[in-house]
Amino acid sequence: MPKAALDLKLLDELIAKTLAEDIGSGDVTTTALLAPSVKGRGMLLARESGVVAGMPVVRRRLATFDKRLRISRALKDGSALESGTVIAAITGPAGPMLTVERTLLNFLPRLSGIATLTRRYVDAAAGAGVTVLDTRKTLPGWRRLSKYAVAVGGGENHRMGLYDQVLIKDNHLKASGLSPAAAVALARQNAAPELRIEVEAETVGDARAAAFAGADIVMLDNMPPARMKKAVAAVRAISPKTTIEASGRVTLRNVAAVARTGVDWISVGALTHSAGALDIALEMETNTPPPQGLKRRVTSQGT
Repeated sequence: MPKAALDLKLLDELIAKTLAEDIGSGDVTTTALLAPSVKGRGMLLARESGVVAGMPVVRRRLATFDKRLRISRALKDGSALESGTVIAAITGPAGPMLTVERTLLNFLPRLSGIATLTRRYVDAAAGAGVTVLDTRKTLPGWRRLSKYAVAVGGGENHRMGLYDQVLIKDNHLKASGLSPAAAVALARQNAAPELRIEVEAETVGDARAAAFAGADIVMLDNMPPARMKKAVAAVRAISPKTTIEASGRVTLRNVAAVARTGVDWISVGALTHSAGALDIALEMETNTPPPQGLKRRVTSQGT
């Protein structure tokens, strides 16, 4: 299976968009209140338990915004967090630190939330020998980041897009009028030979037909565990080496039962489309005494 890596070019493009979106013509509050000489120290602090993901993004974000901002005491991605855990310390000019705060706290909590939810699914399915996978249900522009966070949380990545695996769904069969066997045969003929072919099955009969058709992977879609177990047995009887995937309506409540059906993979769209952001804050300290009633005149250039 492909594994999401942090593509720095794509990451820099996304960072640049967040900068333009948030700052626009300038951070008017910080410019009005802080002199450039003010130094600060910020602590990235976890306010709930979970798994940290996104520290390379934080480092890149700081480096591309203001090289004077330095990070230390940083935990590695995949580290377990408890409420009150210091994830990292940031030092440097207080103004730029405050300006970049929100974009840092858009990336890090969301990615950590995905990693945290993934770890919960992986732990819930532990012992059955299954692999927890993500899907393509990702926020536009965030696919590689989101899939990276899934890997940090202990899951693995399903296909990255429409280009790296054949996945024949029921709508493909309806639109083409092909049987599973004919669809697999046509895919073998027209797709690149190195691409695996997966067929979606909604019934035990569909699963059996997909196995007979020679699919590399049979996806059991939206089946309750009892029916899924029968479908697994049917596929194994025809083709013991075929990979069997469970997908659809998998939750933390039923993932253990799904894992016990004998499937090899469990794909969970919720990992990336429904994970909540982990509660992470930036707590600031400065080296500046409180103002003594003095006012600093601010021009339109922010000086």
